[in-house]
Amino acid sequence: MTARAVGSPDGRTPAKSNAAIRLENVVVEFPDASGRPRRVLQEINITTEPGEFVVLVGRSGCGKTTVLNLLSGLLRPTSGTVQVLDTTPRAARKRMGYMFARDALMPWRKARTNVELGLEVKGVGAAERRRRAEEMLDRVHLLDSADLWPWQLSQGMRQRVALARTWAPDPSLILMDEPFAALDAQTKVSVRTEFMRIWEESRPSVVFVTHDLAEALLLGDRVIMLSGGSIEVDLKVPFGRPRHVEELPYTKEFVELERDLWQRLK
Repeated sequence: MTARAVGSPDGRTPAKSNAAIRLENVVVEFPDASGRPRRVLQEINITTEPGEFVVLVGRSGCGKTTVLNLLSGLLRPTSGTVQVLDTTPRAARKRMGYMFARDALMPWRKARTNVELGLEVKGVGAAERRRRAEEMLDRVHLLDSADLWPWQLSQGMRQRVALARTWAPDPSLILMDEPFAALDAQTKVSVRTEFMRIWEESRPSVVFVTHDLAEALLLGDRVIMLSGGSIEVDLKVPFGRPRHVEELPYTKEFVELERDLWQRLK
């Protein structure tokens, strides 16, 4: 069965809602080695509000990246409905950003023109592309590196260029698949802080995948834990914003909440 937008029998005329994303009774199956269907997602239901920061956690193979692939339109559910920004995932693509664990910079483009890529896809003129790319590079403290090739940048710098590229088209929804996982601890704190500073200014909707429970609690408004393709936990994070990411992990409430999530993950 192909994906349908909520409220639309034919999948072409989605019903309007206030949700950033909506997954209803979504099932995803893939064939196993013998060709029999193996269920990866089991009738999951997720609805998020505009501007909400939702973090997906869980063991490897629990379905986190599958959810991102559904939202991006790279995958269709076996059954159920998927709606993104009041339309189908494919129709919403130009209003989305996607950030991966690896920076995925194009080696034949310099830092500036890598940042311009999403703007090119949207048909933005050359002068405005350059202005916007330099603005975003400045915000991640890399304007002086605009004319460097990816191979001339450290891993942390490359990921900050990828961050600038994700933000440059001003997306309404950002999908993030363990974007800080490849960074060392010190660089991770720096890049994550830059990301949250920029996010606080415009607050697009975010769906963020991580294995790091502390990171999930530091960043998210909600933490959804998947287990065996089902939702095990859907937690509203009790910490206000803006958050002091260097101090919060040492508070009693944070430590207890992280410990509780670890117990649920076991």
